[in-house]
Amino acid sequence: MKFILDNILFVALAAVSGGALLWPALAPKGRRATPLQVTQLINRGKTTLIDVRSAEEFAAGHVRDAKNVPLADLGNRIGELEKSKGRTIVVICQAGARSDKAVRQLKAAGFEDALSLEGGMTAWTAAGLPVTK
Repeated sequence: MKFILDNILFVALAAVSGGALLWPALAPKGRRATPLQVTQLINRGKTTLIDVRSAEEFAAGHVRDAKNVPLADLGNRIGELEKSKGRTIVVICQAGARSDKAVRQLKAAGFEDALSLEGGMTAWTAAGLPVTK
């Protein structure tokens, strides 16, 4: 106890830095769906697929019927998606990080039913699901 009181500044610094390291892991990531759940949504219809990877990544392979809107362009091109507001929007990237950012942008723009493909294209291909080039 004496050590903690004598070094309160260092203890506080360690606690704050530990919290800062844990924050990204504990921060809410938004709604996600597994590849199986996304497949079920696609089969039910009324689903719009948005791939937020770069054009080069998209050309290398993507989910059939996905529309390529790179994350950097999403803010400028969100108007193109207005007709899909009543549909479920599934956002796809390579591993899931970019799609989480895109889902937050879509929700801020009024798209209530937007979700991210958990694990992105990596999980999609690992599940043996079809990819179109």
